[in-house]
Amino acid sequence: MRLFPSDRYHLPLPEGHRFPASKYGRLRRRLEAHAAAGADFQFVEPHAATDDELLRVHDRGYVGRVFSGTLSPDEVRRIGFPWSPGLVERSLRSTGAAVDAAAAALEDGVAASLAGGTHHAGTAWGEGFCVFNDTAVAAREMQSRGLVQRVLILDCDVHQGNGTAEIFANDASVFTMSIHGARNFPLRKFPSSLDVPLDDGTGDADYLEPLARALAASFSRSRPELALYIAGADPYEGDRLGRLRLTKAGLLERDRMVVEAAREAGVPLAIVCGGGYCDDIESIVDIHAATMLLAAGG
Repeated sequence: MRLFPSDRYHLPLPEGHRFPASKYGRLRRRLEAHAAAGADFQFVEPHAATDDELLRVHDRGYVGRVFSGTLSPDEVRRIGFPWSPGLVERSLRSTGAAVDAAAAALEDGVAASLAGGTHHAGTAWGEGFCVFNDTAVAAREMQSRGLVQRVLILDCDVHQGNGTAEIFANDASVFTMSIHGARNFPLRKFPSSLDVPLDDGTGDADYLEPLARALAASFSRSRPELALYIAGADPYEGDRLGRLRLTKAGLLERDRMVVEAAREAGVPLAIVCGGGYCDDIESIVDIHAATMLLAAGG
């Protein structure tokens, strides 16, 4: 299974920042240890997303302001990161990793980016630690290459994929499913093709049952040729921003359900990591690593 890590582009953030950037390097090292012990992982450096790839999804003016560092103070606050050349490079590599994972999944059946899930970025804005929308760019790029016509985006991050929903609002070729906390960020939720809002405190059983129905409906309605899966760690009971109560076992069952649904439908699956904001970073790494091991068949 090919993995596309972009951890060396994730620069240190100011002390006390809510985004645990160090999880990416730890995740890569954890998976390298599994590879050394026999897990079927091949690590491939991702490309930096190109102008053409970005502009199939994002507004030219917005992309230009990101590149030139001329975002307004309000735009910077909405993204949540201070602008820097490193932020641009990180965003390009993370987006490129999703594109590369999608292309690899079409060849191999399954592949993954070890970052990404930047689903709050819309056509002309960034938001919530998301500069460019990696799964949207990957979907559009695979369509542009003539490799697929219909794409399914399965968003299991705890936060609704408002940017993804906005981007594909009028496009029936990309089906968007989001299962998320109803009262959690973002305040404005654009309608997905299928939204599954959950109450605060939802645990394993009350999450997995509606997920099963949503997966069946999503594959049936979209008839996809490629599925992109945002495997957020933030529904975890220990996540400080999640407000749901899934255990690690429950999250692994979620992953199993997604992977099996794609396999049963004969649909290639590309995985991106999504969010995770637990104070115990090793717990986030546990969750993401378990996703990758399951997908690789280990």
